[in-house]
Amino acid sequence: MDRHRFNLTRIQRALDAPAGASSDFDLNPGARGPSGRLHPASVLVPLVERGAELRVILTRRASRLKHHPGQVAFPGGKQEPQDATALDAALREAREEIGLMPAQVSVMGAIDRHETVTHFTVTPFVGLVAEGFVAVPDRAEVDEVFEVPLGFVLDPANFQVHGRMWQGQWRRYLVIPYGPHYIWGATARMLKTLADRMRDP
Repeated sequence: MDRHRFNLTRIQRALDAPAGASSDFDLNPGARGPSGRLHPASVLVPLVERGAELRVILTRRASRLKHHPGQVAFPGGKQEPQDATALDAALREAREEIGLMPAQVSVMGAIDRHETVTHFTVTPFVGLVAEGFVAVPDRAEVDEVFEVPLGFVLDPANFQVHGRMWQGQWRRYLVIPYGPHYIWGATARMLKTLADRMRDP
């Protein structure tokens, strides 16, 4: 079995495991405010084979956006009324943001839902993207599309915990620095969930 197939088999096995949950509050258990309605959202964790390795496709959100400008993220967003399912929302957003057509994605499964401090519950879907895919970013939403080796973001040695003041409180969050890119917050936490599942026998 070649390296690609071995990785894909491990990923599929990880996705078939019982789902749990993660949260922006995992590192800040005392920071949770009053409970409120969580809005459904979803993202696509796109994996693509490039030569001898699997890579993760990520975006850097447009700096002019009102919410989370300039942050590294997966393609995705809020589930809209026209989306029949969370998966439909993730695939629609991937098409709109980076030009990835649903027919170019083989969805492998989902990892744990993630609760954000902005009151969303996000379902991340992992999908294998057709070889040769070239991103066409929507410049209104995305400033940059880039790729990171999957092995890099699954390596626990590359995870860091940083902190800063936010709304008058000290908050801790996960970070995966990669070259000039600062992968942090919910995106880093979702990657850690996948990494944890991959390591769990």
